[in-house]
Amino acid sequence: MPHSPEAVLKDLKAKKFAPIYFLEGDEPYFIDLITDYVEKHAIAEHEKGFNQLVMYGKDSQVNVILSNARKFPMMADRQVVIVKEAQSIPDLGKEDAQKLLLSYINNPLPSTILVFAHKHKKLDGRSALKKELDKKTVFVNSEKVKDWKLTEWVDGYFKDLGHQIEPKASQLLADSIGNNLEVITNEVGKMLINFAEPTKFTAEHISKFIGINKEYNNFELTKAIGFRDVKKANQIIHYFIQNPKAHPIIPIFSLLYNYFSKIALIHRAGAMPDNQLAGAIGVNPYALKEYSAAARNFKLGKVIDVFAHIKEADLRFKGVDSGSMEQGEILRELVYKILH
Repeated sequence: MPHSPEAVLKDLKAKKFAPIYFLEGDEPYFIDLITDYVEKHAIAEHEKGFNQLVMYGKDSQVNVILSNARKFPMMADRQVVIVKEAQSIPDLGKEDAQKLLLSYINNPLPSTILVFAHKHKKLDGRSALKKELDKKTVFVNSEKVKDWKLTEWVDGYFKDLGHQIEPKASQLLADSIGNNLEVITNEVGKMLINFAEPTKFTAEHISKFIGINKEYNNFELTKAIGFRDVKKANQIIHYFIQNPKAHPIIPIFSLLYNYFSKIALIHRAGAMPDNQLAGAIGVNPYALKEYSAAARNFKLGKVIDVFAHIKEADLRFKGVDSGSMEQGEILRELVYKILH
């Protein structure tokens, strides 16, 4: 069973180190977090000159990596070997190299901490190598945080940093940035420079320090559409059209598709307690009231029509039957068709 990133970090902070870490998956944030922690904290600073080696996959063959891993530490209890961008190791997929790695996995040098940071890719789950890594190393499958779990993750991130964040602010941050954790943490980090004491962050904080317009953003657009607030929706679309680099059209198509998918799920779910319904459609309970109101405003037949409108707009943006329509015109027409 893969280890969770949170469990691995907890062990590392408790000085519980393992001989081999293999970190793979689509979410680089957790891979970087664990790798950086090992690099900074596994051995003392004065020991790193002789006992810490950072290698890069594209420049490293498996036999060279393992040769370094088999060295004994110099005047220290352990050494650290980190392989960044391990997905680019040239011979990692070759049988001979995998045999060498399997041999080391089954008999690692206890005084070495060997870390493979294998980003954006996964090993073949059917391979003997993957199975042995899973059984005999600290193996982490770093997956993207699901959209409906993102506000929960944001809440936990602020809590871990000693702060709080209001639900509306958490939703604004999640909806505006999406599940790119690196971008979220970078933006939050820049904001926190301004706050020395524990703070409860609001939408006003997010707007002021991160630059997300609290009136004209993705969250407010879907809310205006859900409540059929034609005036507010048009104001937001006008703002988006005036700022196309900050609000590209393709992510807006995806946003609207996901939003109406949840409305369709509400219609399908029928009568259900709110806590169960929130889980069934994959939203934070805080946001359920809005989606339920949207489901009352958009019957299932209309939702099906909306999917067709989104598909039509996407094709037009790609040049199919678009005539001379600009990006802004396509977006404006799409929102008009959704609301009327």
